Amino acid sequence: MDKAAIILAAGAGTRMKSATPKVLHQVAGLPILGHVIQGLRGAGVGHMVVVTAPDAESVRAYAASCGAMSVVQEKQLGTGHAAAAAGAALKNFAGEVLVAYGDMPLLTGQAFEGAFSARPKGGLALVAFHAADPGHYGRVLLEPDGMLDHIVEFKDATSAERKTDLCNAGLMVAEAEKFFAWAAKLDNSNAQGEYYLTDIPKLAKTDGARCAVVLIKESEALGVNSRIELAEAERQMQARLRDHALRGGVTMTAPETVFLSHDTRLDADVEIEPFVVFGPGVHVKNGARIRSHSHLEGATVAAKAIVGPFARLRPGAAIGEGAHIGNFVEVKNTTIEKGAKANHLTYLGDAHVGEAANIGAGTITCNYDGFAKFRTEIGAGAFIGSDTALVAPVKVGAGAITGAGSVITKDVGPDALAVARSTQVEKPGWAKRFRDLRRKKKDKN
Repeated sequence: MDKAAIILAAGAGTRMKSATPKVLHQVAGLPILGHVIQGLRGAGVGHMVVVTAPDAESVRAYAASCGAMSVVQEKQLGTGHAAAAAGAALKNFAGEVLVAYGDMPLLTGQAFEGAFSARPKGGLALVAFHAADPGHYGRVLLEPDGMLDHIVEFKDATSAERKTDLCNAGLMVAEAEKFFAWAAKLDNSNAQGEYYLTDIPKLAKTDGARCAVVLIKESEALGVNSRIELAEAERQMQARLRDHALRGGVTMTAPETVFLSHDTRLDADVEIEPFVVFGPGVHVKNGARIRSHSHLEGATVAAKAIVGPFARLRPGAAIGEGAHIGNFVEVKNTTIEKGAKANHLTYLGDAHVGEAANIGAGTITCNYDGFAKFRTEIGAGAFIGSDTALVAPVKVGAGAITGAGSVITKDVGPDALAVARSTQVEKPGWAKRFRDLRRKKKDKN
């Protein structure tokens, strides 16, 4: 049976105190909504409808970029009303539909799969968790056989009902046709005056349908409604990503200081020193070493290469096998071929560095004139002297050498020496005379 999902993302998110919609705040470099969509895709969900607030154009644009449809909940009348708003978008859909919240980044594809798998024929499946501190969560009450009896919101619960620690995670699965038929029967006769999604199992039970309850870990059920919860989601996501990397054969001497992106790829035998940050789009291959205080984003690092300490790889950086990128070296949109080295205080942007080339300390590729970017080509085995400025577009041939302190504005042929600096002038005794003169002036004052 085909699978669809309704993602509720119309909440105001006022506790975030942000101009950015709540579901677009990032966890591990990906918007919260992106984590939910990614998990649903992992569970085989092919159709997704994101329910948004009227003014949430940025949410709708992001959903579209992820291949999801959007609908607008014109008025905030509760979760049941929000889910029903997706009916028009799925009116011809004949499969199963799962309702999820767009602010739950720690849910996994396995959690979604479990909900689909547990649904009884003709009935529902509800996802729940045991809470260490149930607080104001909605309570889930079971029948003797473990099936759902009913759900009650905290404000509507009796003191006896509030004693249970089994809480509603907000996920629900049913056949689409039945779900929307039940949603159309919802009323708002409750303490909040809203249409509760949690009343659907009661309506289903009236029709003779049964509802299974699927358990997930409490950590997976975290919804982000504040900056404090956003930080907690980040903390838990980082712990999950580090654990996955360590189990995959990565060495981290201080894993709690390493921050990974949702899509970071670290092959076996990669070594990560303390205080390294990975932005999105990084792949580090077997045996490479990332040294302390380095920052990588949109970059690939080949086998046995060394990056850092205090290095920055920006998008488009491709570091070749066995290459060295040292302290305070920044690389952007540049390929560094096998065995090449840039060990100190260098900027390489919009460039290609050939195999086994050596880039001296203080080298700069002058790639931008304020209007356009230009490329620098450095041949295999070339030696770029310290403090060389390469004014792009320019090419340095294979095996060529540039003299330290040169400003290279013209192409350099293979195996040639290029020196472009002014002639040194020496004036004997000038420094002493200068100091004497300055002292006399100072004494007079």
